[in-house]
Amino acid sequence: MSKQDLLIEIGTEELPPKALANLSKAFLWEIEQGLKNQQLAFSSSKAFATPRRLAVIVNDLDLMQPSSEMERFGPAIQAAFDADGKPTKAAEGFARSCGVDVSQLAQKDDGKVTKLFFSAVKEGQPTDTLLPAIINQALGALPIPKRMRWGSARDEFVRPVHWVIILLGSSVVPATVMGIDSGNESRGHRFHHPDTFVVNGSQDYESALLKARVVADFSKRRDMIRKQIIEQAENINARVVIDEDLLDEVTALVEWPVALTGTFDERFLDVPKEALVSSMKNHQKCFYLEDANGLIKPNFITISNLDSTHPERVIAGNERVIRPRLADAEFFFQQDKKHSLESRREKLKTVIFEQTLGTVFEKSQRVTSLARFIAEHIGADQALAVRAAELGKCDLLSGMVGEFAELQGIMGYYYALHDGEPAEVAQALNDQYLPRFSGDELPGSQTGIVLALAERIDTIVGLFGIGQPPTGSKDPFALRRAALGILRIIVEKNLSIELAPCIQHAASLFSNLPKADQVETAVLDFIFERFRAWYADAGVPAHVFHAVDAVRPASPLDFDHRIKAVSAFTALPEAEALAMANKRVSNILAKLDTQPSTTVDETLLTDEAEIALYQLLVKLHADSAPLLQSQSYEQALALMASLQSGVDRFFDQVMVNTDDLAVRSNRQALLQQLRQLFLHIADISHLQAN
Repeated sequence: MSKQDLLIEIGTEELPPKALANLSKAFLWEIEQGLKNQQLAFSSSKAFATPRRLAVIVNDLDLMQPSSEMERFGPAIQAAFDADGKPTKAAEGFARSCGVDVSQLAQKDDGKVTKLFFSAVKEGQPTDTLLPAIINQALGALPIPKRMRWGSARDEFVRPVHWVIILLGSSVVPATVMGIDSGNESRGHRFHHPDTFVVNGSQDYESALLKARVVADFSKRRDMIRKQIIEQAENINARVVIDEDLLDEVTALVEWPVALTGTFDERFLDVPKEALVSSMKNHQKCFYLEDANGLIKPNFITISNLDSTHPERVIAGNERVIRPRLADAEFFFQQDKKHSLESRREKLKTVIFEQTLGTVFEKSQRVTSLARFIAEHIGADQALAVRAAELGKCDLLSGMVGEFAELQGIMGYYYALHDGEPAEVAQALNDQYLPRFSGDELPGSQTGIVLALAERIDTIVGLFGIGQPPTGSKDPFALRRAALGILRIIVEKNLSIELAPCIQHAASLFSNLPKADQVETAVLDFIFERFRAWYADAGVPAHVFHAVDAVRPASPLDFDHRIKAVSAFTALPEAEALAMANKRVSNILAKLDTQPSTTVDETLLTDEAEIALYQLLVKLHADSAPLLQSQSYEQALALMASLQSGVDRFFDQVMVNTDDLAVRSNRQALLQQLRQLFLHIADISHLQAN
């Protein structure tokens, strides 16, 4: 079968930079799926993306769709013809859907009953006739939250489309895409090469665009920028701090990247570093630089989208733009310091946290009480925890946070230090927001840990208590992230604290929780469910998670210890047999009307195998008790693994459901002891399913 390379380019006005990479990946995936759905084979494919284009190259694409045999069963013969042998409406409808007359249909047994049957060979279609629908469907399926129209056309896309290239080999595939007829002409850089030019095929695509001052490959463009900004930094003996998200964003903003270094007044270095970085990164899309000691330098690197003959003018323009942003930060910082954090607390009464749950001031009061409670349970300084909770949200009313919302907590830290608050209290004001995202650092002090936990627990309990848990993809208060943050803090900071008392105390602080009677169970289930994704990401099998979750330890740290122990247990040679035995025991006990006693009557033990199992259980209960007490679960399970031969022998030689009622009950009690021994750690019967 003949093959050719396929090139698709959709030329647009400037695409949204933060969405460009995802749009490019999605476009490639949709094109691939469209080709596969039409049984069109190809060897490889690649996506290209710049601010003004989405493109895909597919190599060695079949030029003809393979023929396929189509077979369809219709209604049963009994329903297809009436008593006079005339076709029913069911038969006629089936024939019509197949494009034939009833008389042309065959009859075939489907294994149950004889039915009307249609078969035909569907001839393959030329690839070029299938491509227009594939491309239009791919564009229609892209993840675009808000589409726009332009001109008088009814077509909708993320941005207006101005040109379309569809080349199969060197031939243009006729098509209309987004109201534009396909061709072989592309456009270069908006300023360096605004004229159209002919693209002869996929082999020439990158080189043709490069001549037109466009680096089409997103990853190559990103690597160019990385290399350039590192070189620019080295030229002034500095180190550039590369934020990968910012790097992706500026890559999506330019087609011909040129890195340029600018400067700003050194007086701005008196402003907190984070405010300067936020202004440069979020508002001006610039990279900041540090000296050998990690101190921020009065320089920035910007990425221009053109190779200017007067780069100094481009630099001066960027310096003019960035100066007032830094001046704003300086102004807000100086003004904010004129008022203490504590003086802002009363004004929190005017800020609504959530309509039903009241103001941020009320939340602050609840968090203060909960912080005292948590501090007592983990041995932290209660006075520091209370003070940090009282000041926790005061920086929200500062001018700096009003202008740079992402600096909440960070500015609280600086203002608390300026006010003379204890260093640990100041640090806690920032730590309360940690971790901000997956893999982020955790609070560094005990007070910060307390405040971070109290804040998250109060929010989750409050929203669950008024019936607003996350639903599907909607999680406006980021409760899933908050729950995972709680687990990370407790586990990674090795805190032996139970969640249930904290949730109960938090719930008691609300004046009105319509679902107060359900909130403890709902919140516990919600938080512990976050462990599922945590362990899945860590490579822990689902059955190990279910084995531990079945006994639901009260403490997340205890939960984690058990997960690690059960994971180690599954590697033991005895694990599979013991899991099967526990499953068997579980099934036996589940059929009983009442739970058996856990007390075994030794005088009723007559079989050598049951006597041996009982003696081994007595010994293991005694030997494992101190291990369970110290949460040494891995050692305890390794000890319990010695039960395997005794359990196997018991099931081979002993009839549990014997006719003697007393003996039967005693043997059931023995099995209950066996099961309870393992349930001190996990329900290992869940491991058997693996």
